Amino acid sequence: MSGYAVLVRKELREAWRTRRLPVLAVLFLVVGIVSPLTARYLNEILRLALADQLPMTLPDPTVAESAGQLLKNLGQLGALAAIALAMGAVSGELDRGTAALVLAQPATRPAFLAAKLTAIAATLAICTALAVASAWIYTIILFEPVPVGAWIVLAILTWLSLVAWAAITFLASAATGSTMAAAGLGFVALIGLSVLAVIPALDRVLPTGLAAPALHLAANDGVPVDAGALALTITGSVVLILLCAGGAVAAFRRREL
Repeated sequence: MSGYAVLVRKELREAWRTRRLPVLAVLFLVVGIVSPLTARYLNEILRLALADQLPMTLPDPTVAESAGQLLKNLGQLGALAAIALAMGAVSGELDRGTAALVLAQPATRPAFLAAKLTAIAATLAICTALAVASAWIYTIILFEPVPVGAWIVLAILTWLSLVAWAAITFLASAATGSTMAAAGLGFVALIGLSVLAVIPALDRVLPTGLAAPALHLAANDGVPVDAGALALTITGSVVLILLCAGGAVAAFRRREL
């Protein structure tokens, strides 16, 4: 892993200078602010807009709806952002010819790939933290005080799921050498695994299974979270990330620069 630390710093500086990190940070911050606002005022907007045409009385919004709205938005926009971050991570360097220049220095191919995936994970961690922190603050303002510890767990579980989608796309980027192919495969994997998640046995070992326990913990709704089942889901997500990272290294070793 020669050169790993230097390459990580390089990747993080590049993420800042190319505006990827600031732009994603703003996007996630907006998602964090808008999610509790939507949960709080959507019913009132519908009542004002539709008046007597509503077939039923809408219930008052709750903390669970705020957390659910945040998880839904991050599960969609956040996952797409993760795919966008990873799709050109390797293929873009190959297209520009910079990969050969970097690897001409005392840096190994595994270190080159590990640094990129680490920088992607760090970028997603910063952005997810901003989204969850802003959503937590607005939830307190608009609803009621909620335990910060549960929302920290929500942030960690959400981040892990986003890193999983990024890792799948990262593997595709290293294996195909094409940014568009990597984006397409990442999106197909997102849709495909989400469809497979309707099977409970599969949902328990896929990143999609992280959302339900995160919601129950953040909402503090009294629904018990099975620690063993959650540990299994976390383990499955981590194994998926490691398999994708290993597959990316194996594919990149065979690639001509």
